[in-house]
Amino acid sequence: MKKITTGIVAHVDAGKTTLSEALLYKVGNLRTLGRVDNGDAFLDTDQLEKKRGITIFSHEAKLTTDDLEITLLDTPGHVDFSAQTEETLSVLDYAILVISITDGVTSYTRTLWHLLKRYQVPVFIFVNKVDAIGADRGMALVDIQKNLSESCVDFSKIDDEFYENVAATDDALLEKYLDSGAMSDQDVQNAIVQRKVFPIYFGSALKLTGITEFLAGFSKWTKEKEFSDKFAARCFKISHDTKGERLTWLRILGGSLKAKTELAGEKINQLRSYNGEKFVTITEAAAGEIVAATGLAKTYPGQGFGVGDAPAALLKPVLTYKVNPQDNDLHACLKALQTLEDEDPQLHVTWSEHLQEIHVQVMGKIQLEILEQLMQERFGLNIVFEQGSILYQETITKPIEAVGHFEPLRHYAEVHLLLEPLPRNSGIVFENKCSLEVLTKNWQHQIMTALKSKEHLGVLTASPITDMKITLIGGKGSIVHSVGGDFREATYRAVRQGLMEEKIRQQTILLEPWYDFRLEIGKDQVGRALNDIQRMNGKFSTPENIGERTVISGSAPVAEMQDYAAEVRNYTHGEGNLECVVSGYLPCHNAAEIIKEKNYDPVSDLENTPNSVFCSHGAGHTVTWDKVPETAQYPYAYPLD
Repeated sequence: MKKITTGIVAHVDAGKTTLSEALLYKVGNLRTLGRVDNGDAFLDTDQLEKKRGITIFSHEAKLTTDDLEITLLDTPGHVDFSAQTEETLSVLDYAILVISITDGVTSYTRTLWHLLKRYQVPVFIFVNKVDAIGADRGMALVDIQKNLSESCVDFSKIDDEFYENVAATDDALLEKYLDSGAMSDQDVQNAIVQRKVFPIYFGSALKLTGITEFLAGFSKWTKEKEFSDKFAARCFKISHDTKGERLTWLRILGGSLKAKTELAGEKINQLRSYNGEKFVTITEAAAGEIVAATGLAKTYPGQGFGVGDAPAALLKPVLTYKVNPQDNDLHACLKALQTLEDEDPQLHVTWSEHLQEIHVQVMGKIQLEILEQLMQERFGLNIVFEQGSILYQETITKPIEAVGHFEPLRHYAEVHLLLEPLPRNSGIVFENKCSLEVLTKNWQHQIMTALKSKEHLGVLTASPITDMKITLIGGKGSIVHSVGGDFREATYRAVRQGLMEEKIRQQTILLEPWYDFRLEIGKDQVGRALNDIQRMNGKFSTPENIGERTVISGSAPVAEMQDYAAEVRNYTHGEGNLECVVSGYLPCHNAAEIIKEKNYDPVSDLENTPNSVFCSHGAGHTVTWDKVPETAQYPYAYPLD
């Protein structure tokens, strides 16, 4: 029997969970159909999901036919919970992308498509709600091919035209087809696995239309993955069961895993196989299976065992909020939020001892509402969030050699780094180009570990740095005096020293998050909308008329547009719709104003000092960052221009 792990992804309200219900019902795993809006969907097991009528957490179900066993992962559809969706992608064999025929390819659908490409997941597309008034399959196909890929092919009818369309997606396949006049099922399967072809099916999940055809197609055109005998696995989710026990969700990617064995230095107590909210304990999990392990306390989403970690998340929070504990104990709130952060590391819960404040990072206000409800239902804590603000980032525009020196009495370390700008939304990249003749392997390891172990802050507003490559190029140690921690101190100071040099040279930039937006309004409201977008420093393409409605697509700073949905509802009397998806970071439109408002003094930030410590006359003394280059004891490779 062929075994496939697939995930269902979609924009909210496209009918993703309804499709999951329909698939489960058709194969006989459900006796009755549940409804998302009735709160009885098989995969929306959490009480909050039942109340909200949306998927907030990813869930697992198993579908079995005569020749196919599918492990199905239903993922959140709302952009505020996209972190859980992205975490799931790294363990999928295939994805099922659901598109509502009435909404078409939305901004978030394009975001999901980009993520599926990033994780190289083959995709089947299910166009839902074809029973809606005015639904046009031909227009839907054109929309998908225009906005996603020309390689999206209608698999509803298998005829000569179908094979010609499949062949046209790949030169080698086309040549083979023209030579032989035929195409094997294996050829089509391989093209799908290689992401050269993306099958499209049409139906109505609520009415069970097209479900049998989709299941038959999925069974026919998928290939079971081959696994190595060597053990490998990846964690894609952390959760807690109703008794508070921590669950590490794993996809076995090679070999097998037994209960009561060790994983990364921790002992597994139980292995559970889930189907909805029910589970059975198993003694061993084979390659390809998904299990939840208990007894592990240090695992995290994306962690690889025998394989590398999953790529760093592309979708990240852009808003930060302060926690108001109301009448609750502040430290009880912190502990509860840290439990939620364990499940969703993107929350980035921070505690300020000095201010006695807790801050969290989120994608949007729906996530805030869910957090408040989770704190109440799971921990009995009534909290509110206040003082929301934008999460800025900082970067540089030109390369700079940075140096840090740490030499109190009986200590010694000097580190030279090359800081270089990278394209937008590249994150931070680390590299080591230092010779072993300059620094020993152990010292180099200490430096690279220090670089990766800290979120380095910029010198404009103390925002995290990004879009930067940091390369170890040199340094100096002492066999007698260099001890543990010296190179860490020198490394941190080097990064800050280089950023200060760039600030003086006016080569630092403040970045802010931007939305891609899609605004649908009445034709008589276009003038108002365009004026608003220009006022918000946004950009837009030529408005598109669809019947009596007009669609405006573009981008704008999150800081300006984050509360605009309420305005749209007001001036359109509830008829307008604004969809916003974070597209990434761009130069801040009002950088001078934000820098002045933050009033950050990098030299006074003693926890992130750019200054170095040198030793003379038997005592350590501070040398300010601007004097470090002339005081450094290892020669500069890239003198300042």
